[in-house]
Amino acid sequence: MSGVLVLNTDNTALHTVSVKHAIGMLVREVAVVEEARADHAIGPYPWPVVLRLVRYVKTAFMYARAPGWTKRGVLRRDGHTCAYCGGRADTVDHLVPQSRGGPNTWLNTVAACGRCNALKADRTPAEARMLLRFRPYAPSRAELTGL
Repeated sequence: MSGVLVLNTDNTALHTVSVKHAIGMLVREVAVVEEARADHAIGPYPWPVVLRLVRYVKTAFMYARAPGWTKRGVLRRDGHTCAYCGGRADTVDHLVPQSRGGPNTWLNTVAACGRCNALKADRTPAEARMLLRFRPYAPSRAELTGL
């Protein structure tokens, strides 16, 4: 397990935290263990898998606008699938190249494999005669976290 799921008091998923952070939340008594690994403990605490907060946390701010752009977010949004060939993507391609003033935005970037990214080079998809398999869009926070 790489992380511990944190639930709000109404059982909506908020985010994941490390086990170390989760134990700190238990020590501070801001959360309780909702689900734990069987036969595993960390000191006096069961090994947490899911925590539930003791007090409700208002989350409207999280959904007010699209999350900030990141390369990791683009790869996650596109499912690590190349927008040109459909293969495994390991990099991000700018539709309008950065050398031509293309910004780092959700609508100007797609996931791409190294081969397609190099083939497209410093051109737009139309100039390179490469078709996009899907259109880029700005994802929601929930979509990026997979909750």
